Amino acid sequence: MSRFKEEEIGTRLRNGESAPAPPTSNAVMHAEAASSNSCKPHLAEQKNGKRTSDMTLEEMYYNSQYDFGDDEDDDSDWEPSALPAHDVMEIPKWFCLNCTMLNIGDDSHCDVCGEHRESGILKHGFVASASCREGATENGVHASDGLQDPLVQSIASDNPTAIGFDERMLLHEEVVMKSHPHPERPDRIRAIAASLATKGIFPGRCHQISAREITQAELLKVHSVENVEAVEITSRVFSSYFTPDTYANQYSATAARLAAGLCFDLASAIWSGRAKNGFALVRPPGHHAGVKHAMGFCLHNNAALAVSAAKNAGAKKVLIIDWDVHHGNGTQEIFEKDKSVLYISLHRHEGGKFYPGTGSAYEIGSMGAEGYCVNIPWGRGGVGDNDYIFAFQHVVLPIAAEFDPDFTIVSAGFDAARGDPLGGCDVTPAGYAQMTQMCCALSGGKVLVILEGGYNLRSISSSATAVIEVLLGENPKQNVAQVMPSKAGVRAVLEVLKIQLNYWSSLETKFTKLQSEWGWYTLEDKSAGKLKKKIRLEKQVPVWWKWGRKRWLYKLWCKKKIL
Repeated sequence: MSRFKEEEIGTRLRNGESAPAPPTSNAVMHAEAASSNSCKPHLAEQKNGKRTSDMTLEEMYYNSQYDFGDDEDDDSDWEPSALPAHDVMEIPKWFCLNCTMLNIGDDSHCDVCGEHRESGILKHGFVASASCREGATENGVHASDGLQDPLVQSIASDNPTAIGFDERMLLHEEVVMKSHPHPERPDRIRAIAASLATKGIFPGRCHQISAREITQAELLKVHSVENVEAVEITSRVFSSYFTPDTYANQYSATAARLAAGLCFDLASAIWSGRAKNGFALVRPPGHHAGVKHAMGFCLHNNAALAVSAAKNAGAKKVLIIDWDVHHGNGTQEIFEKDKSVLYISLHRHEGGKFYPGTGSAYEIGSMGAEGYCVNIPWGRGGVGDNDYIFAFQHVVLPIAAEFDPDFTIVSAGFDAARGDPLGGCDVTPAGYAQMTQMCCALSGGKVLVILEGGYNLRSISSSATAVIEVLLGENPKQNVAQVMPSKAGVRAVLEVLKIQLNYWSSLETKFTKLQSEWGWYTLEDKSAGKLKKKIRLEKQVPVWWKWGRKRWLYKLWCKKKIL
């Protein structure tokens, strides 16, 4: 990897600026332009008539709020200077720092998330005011102050919670100018680091482990040569794409190896007792990366590599709990035939219509490892704290207790958080804190939390901070005494229990009890569904048939269709 002067990089990154792009040859730039143009027909084709599960994460992200049709493609060569000056009216537009959504006009606050356009969130994290230009802090600490201060690090070295972080991961960013900023951007970990610094958590109460790039031999324990070489080759190209939404620049391979190395070493440190638990503040994320392929913003599978490290250190059984709003198809692929790894994922699914389309409750593992893959698929968006905690109480914890893991890894995406435009769910920081507390009761407290997705800076920084506070031994600030799940949540849990009780004996009594207590709750909605279906069928029948002499035939036909 080409390196800049360390002083210049440190100054620019701590100030929240992007690193300067190094000079490139005209040949490389022309090649990149040609590559970009060759992708346009493909991308335009994707925008029309596409199922949600076939969309990329980035397409779903922007289609969730705005749809400008094909205007941006049609007007790609439009030049304001080509029109007479008196006919040109410049409409101000800006992208929200917090959620990256486009805003039209001179308003000072984002139309989508309400964040001030000059928010101080990158300096102070979620503690900064969302409505003011500069946010107040609790103790006046700047996010970058003391990150590399050896005195602060030595004071924190006795603390039990370890943090994996390295500023070089900020160099991984999309360099090709597009109509919107990419949701997976360096500001994600800047905002979390700012929150931790402002609250005196890191640096201060946690200690930072030293970063190193994972070796090729370690990568090959999880990935194929094809994946390793495909990521490595991007270091020789100014800009490249694995999929239309999964980018790389010349520093991405290094960032991916650093993220994987930090997760690998954190798992080793926790297993050996050098740390009680840990949080990997890393990017790019990893749970969509499979054996061969990078996809869904992910290059290497950080959680899978942490499993490899735990096993190398002596762990016999490892549990992975994935609460990212998207199914971790890469992690499932890697371990679906491995009985020593139990993979449990809670994700939005909607019958396969939500990205990446995998993660049905019937995907249970294979080749003798049936039951060691547990998918809890939500049938709709808007799922919140109660549904997640309900699923933990009735599915995750009972199966985990029977499995009895030596080590627990959490693939912690925060895109199911309230306010995330890509996830569309409603989990709060208090909900994440409670789930973390339940995870800490497993495997003797040997828990590693790894950052995955999450694209609203305020949501991701407040949620990650709440999780780390629990790792440090604090109790969740709010406790849900009585959980009242949604109908969709109860149905999903009952479906999973019915399938998984064939493999986990502890679930049989759970399923029977839950069905007797909550069965009525779902039956009511089924009746309503039949009524809606009847109304829909009535609209499909010709008026002359519905109200003519053969009305009795219509009634019979409708009844048969409903039943």
